[in-house]
Amino acid sequence: MSTALAATVTTPDGPFSIIADEEAVLASGWTADLEELRGLIHPDLRPEEVATVGVETLDATSVLAAALAAVIDYYAGDLAAPARVPVRQRSGEFLEAAWDALRQVTPGAPVSYTEFAARAGNEKATRAAANACSRNAAALFVPCHRVLPAAGGVGNFRYGPDVKESLLKREAAQ
Repeated sequence: MSTALAATVTTPDGPFSIIADEEAVLASGWTADLEELRGLIHPDLRPEEVATVGVETLDATSVLAAALAAVIDYYAGDLAAPARVPVRQRSGEFLEAAWDALRQVTPGAPVSYTEFAARAGNEKATRAAANACSRNAAALFVPCHRVLPAAGGVGNFRYGPDVKESLLKREAAQ
């Protein structure tokens, strides 16, 4: 039976939860609902159980401890901290390339869906790029909030436009 660990930390944008195995973050986002997060994980990677742990009980060398520290560091001003944490997601070739491309988008320099599609390997795949954002299970670590509609505004975000706007403002201020 596979078990992953999970923990939640308080952020200025609300509770932020992370599910990780011994190698990588599997899912994360601004929610305390771990079952919702577990459901975002691809079935081939989805743990059968998720054990909630207290931050104080974590092995300091674990991926989950590193991920929690990265979230805290991000909110303290180290905007690159989440990019240093390993993430594992699974899907088709384009989505996996798109998630890798998202990790290369610089904080404070958001891109359009068209530019994101080009970075993912197919400039004509704007809808597929938007799909990659909507299917991203590892928010913040795979920063889909850095993709904006060409027509303006912040566009859609699983955790709401207020969180997305807050993240973008935080990153623009650095």
